[in-house]
Amino acid sequence: MHMPSKIVCVGRNYLEHAKELGNDVPSQPLLFLKPPSCVIGAWEAIVLPPQSQQVEYEGEIGVILGERLRHADEATAIGAIGGLVAVNDVTARDLQKTDGQWTRAKGFDTFCPMGPVFRGALPPLDAIEVVTTVNGVERQRGTSAQMAFSIAFLLSYISGIMTLEPGDLVATGTPAGVGRLAPGDTVRVELKGLSAVENVVRAPAA
Repeated sequence: MHMPSKIVCVGRNYLEHAKELGNDVPSQPLLFLKPPSCVIGAWEAIVLPPQSQQVEYEGEIGVILGERLRHADEATAIGAIGGLVAVNDVTARDLQKTDGQWTRAKGFDTFCPMGPVFRGALPPLDAIEVVTTVNGVERQRGTSAQMAFSIAFLLSYISGIMTLEPGDLVATGTPAGVGRLAPGDTVRVELKGLSAVENVVRAPAA
């Protein structure tokens, strides 16, 4: 399983998702970090923490860095992509609403399922499709063309703030359709033709 040294996430990067949560798309990318300790692989369990009563899935297009990136322009940033990966940015929505910072809501153990990394020839970066299903029912479908900030722009922008190292993960935001997870659910996030991650959901141990 791939373990990034850091996970940089982008919030509210799809207009319809921002709207469903009652938020505006920010004028600049809204960044937050998830700890690497929350990474799990396919078929490992997402464990619902007792601190939250509203844990939700967020299917996302993940970008794995193949080269070190610092103060890069967009063309250089595209050349530094090492792979693409399906990511589930699991979120304790009730905690996200109460906290000024999102670290707690996004950072619980098991809150970053990642699929196998696709390392082949890159598809057009504005035509990547992400689909999320819960118990076989489609809940989310979006494409990178719907992003407020493109993948190339995001990588360039982030590299102007922090150095991105090989293996780091950038999660590029989720389309509309987020919703709750319950014990016994099976949630799948797929980048069509590229990567997928499927996980069961379970209650915390007593």
